[in-house]
Amino acid sequence: MASQLNTYEMANRSRPSTPRYKLPAPSRRHWLILSLSLVLLLLVSIDACGAVFRRANSLGRRCSPLVADTDTAGAGLKVAIVSFSEESRRGSRRRSFQGLMEMVRGNKMAYADKRGYDFVDAGNMIDKRRPASWSKIIAVKALLPYYDWVFWNDADTLVTNSTISLENILLAATGTTDFHSSPDLVLTEDFTGVNAGLFFVRRSKWSVDFLNTWWNQTAFVRFGSSKSGDNDALKHLIKQLPPDELRNHVRIPPMQCIFNSYPWIPTWKTALRLFSSPSTIWNGAYSYGDFMVHLAGLDEKTRWAAEILQELKED
Repeated sequence: MASQLNTYEMANRSRPSTPRYKLPAPSRRHWLILSLSLVLLLLVSIDACGAVFRRANSLGRRCSPLVADTDTAGAGLKVAIVSFSEESRRGSRRRSFQGLMEMVRGNKMAYADKRGYDFVDAGNMIDKRRPASWSKIIAVKALLPYYDWVFWNDADTLVTNSTISLENILLAATGTTDFHSSPDLVLTEDFTGVNAGLFFVRRSKWSVDFLNTWWNQTAFVRFGSSKSGDNDALKHLIKQLPPDELRNHVRIPPMQCIFNSYPWIPTWKTALRLFSSPSTIWNGAYSYGDFMVHLAGLDEKTRWAAEILQELKED
């Protein structure tokens, strides 16, 4: 019996096995086509995100809670909208502010006139000893004695929805209609932290002390770079505030788009930010119906401002 099994096994071993079909190994050309296809698909998806963000509000995003009309609650409130532009500042031509203030001034003045606010071009308050953006601190502090609230906004901003009042924004941000004893500083956050491009300051001793402290952060002053240091100094101060002081005097609304929306432009950098922090980008991306658009970090600012102003005319 054993010899028969050995003979059977030997016969099977000698029988040629049926060859199995093998897929051809992908060539370099195949890998290249696959890679390019994936890149193209990614680029199309990223580009489509811009259109989605522009319609974020119609898709259900709410930049602020629905609040009652605050015109009565804010009656008699003195508010200044303050901005300036340093036209002679050096730097990249593509990131230049040249001619921008002249382009956006009418937009902000029209909004101020409609709502009964004052618009102040504080270009004469710029301290030449520092990068111009630091002088926003000087301008806000100089105006505080004459106003209940000062709303600072960089020159690369535009009002895109004039039906929204500043009182409405303050109510949504602070949760109170008592605008004379509410928190003193209202800021927004983006993907890097608090942003110094737009903020509200209430007239109070705390506000003056805070502005003085901010100005005195000389270690953050930067010359000859894209960052002047004022925003980094502000981030530092906010992080250093004791919890009680932060809670009583500062408000940072959860939705950046409440008054500081950024246009979302498809680039590799913005795509990486979108994938790493989608909710933050969604909360801050500019959409039709937002109160204000901020051209933060964009090149060719006058071109962007002109396009947005044209869109507003066509609405």
